[in-house]
Amino acid sequence: MLAIYSHPGESMEYTPGTDVASGDVIVIGDTVAIAVRPIPANELGAVQVVGVFKMPKAVLSTSAIAIGVKVYWDASAEVVTTTASTHKVAGWTHAAAAATDPTIFVKLSRV
Repeated sequence: MLAIYSHPGESMEYTPGTDVASGDVIVIGDTVAIAVRPIPANELGAVQVVGVFKMPKAVLSTSAIAIGVKVYWDASAEVVTTTASTHKVAGWTHAAAAATDPTIFVKLSRV
């Protein structure tokens, strides 16, 4: 069978176990996604898996991040990091951020 186009794939259906607020970062398997609308617990909603998002990053003297760098989501600290460890790939930086910047622009990506 040949592959048949389904849809652009910019969002993914998701049913959370607890309420999700707009802007929440969600890890689904190996995918980092963003809720763009609130999703009540146990109700089907959609989360974005493609796009550029302004995300929180650690504000430390050593946490400057250049443009085009692969970054990861640290779910326990709820920040973007350049440390792979056990964190999930969030994507690539879409702009640089100084160590003192509390946020950074990230293009979501699974690779």
